[in-house]
Amino acid sequence: MQYRQLGRSGLKISALNFGSVTFGGSGSFAATGDVDIAQASRMIDICVEHGVNMFDTADAYSGGEAEEILGKAMKGRSRELLVTSKVRFPTGKGPNEQGLSRHHILNACDDSLRRLGRDHLDLYYLHEWDGQSPVEEMLEALQTLRDQGKIRYAGISNFSAWHVMKLLSAAERDRLIAPVSQQIYYSLEARDAEFELLPMAVDQGLGVQVWSPLACGLLTGKYRRGKATPEDSRRIAGWSEPEVRNIEKLYDTVEVLVQVAEEHDVSAARVALAWTMHKPGITSLVLGARKESQLLDNLSAATLRLTKDQVARLDEASAPDLIYPYWHQNRSAFERLSPADLVLHGPAKRHRDALEQKK
Repeated sequence: MQYRQLGRSGLKISALNFGSVTFGGSGSFAATGDVDIAQASRMIDICVEHGVNMFDTADAYSGGEAEEILGKAMKGRSRELLVTSKVRFPTGKGPNEQGLSRHHILNACDDSLRRLGRDHLDLYYLHEWDGQSPVEEMLEALQTLRDQGKIRYAGISNFSAWHVMKLLSAAERDRLIAPVSQQIYYSLEARDAEFELLPMAVDQGLGVQVWSPLACGLLTGKYRRGKATPEDSRRIAGWSEPEVRNIEKLYDTVEVLVQVAEEHDVSAARVALAWTMHKPGITSLVLGARKESQLLDNLSAATLRLTKDQVARLDEASAPDLIYPYWHQNRSAFERLSPADLVLHGPAKRHRDALEQKK
């Protein structure tokens, strides 16, 4: 297992993490899985054996049940194992039992610690943007939690780039705790994060943890053009994430994914994870699993190395359609690109350079 520094912090985390979204299976999360304490303990054992040192959860998962299961499964384990949770979504019916107000952040953190049976969180994420709470209030609440020893680091998840920059600017100006990482959706199914979120992370020194790097199962090779949706699919069970905007492009991408997998004699899922794990700016992938066999296969992605040609084929099949101003930059800015710019434009630049060499 490779360990990578989390942004500009001094913390090193495994390139593959384990997420508890499949724990519990209550309410709307029933579609993700129903892993119980015994299964969770076994999966954590497997992760530890493979070098995983970070475990992810959120108060929203199964109404807090996922935190309770993770807490019981982690009890008595080494303090070298890191735990992260999140706050933002409703935890009750009251008007202040959601969002990122100081009131909700402080209360939600205490509730998460109680469910987890811990005295601190190693990393605490703001789970979604809240346009009605001032960023200064969010940061001051996180600062309070750090001063109280209840959190070690802070992060953001599902924020747009301008939201993140607004938060970072306020943190620097007011000398408050600043996020060290963002947790985002990014995969071969949708590379939207390459427009702003990943370049911003590279430029600002933010860590990046990827949630659902297999697009909730869409990149496992089970979803193929002309074939029926698998019976155990989350889609069949009513899970709507991620939002697929171009199903034909997804099918085209999966065909290349399966071809590369056959070249290595491994699963399509393993290839999809390996591709994502080695893209610029990525710190770690958060794996979720309902079965031990899935988890073991996913963890094996840590040792899979794709060739430059295979990466290029996957890049080309999944390339996002450029919106303005990126299509203009793609035509006109290649002689003056920064490392952050190359997160988006790098694959196209490498393709152009290869064509020039063949002339």
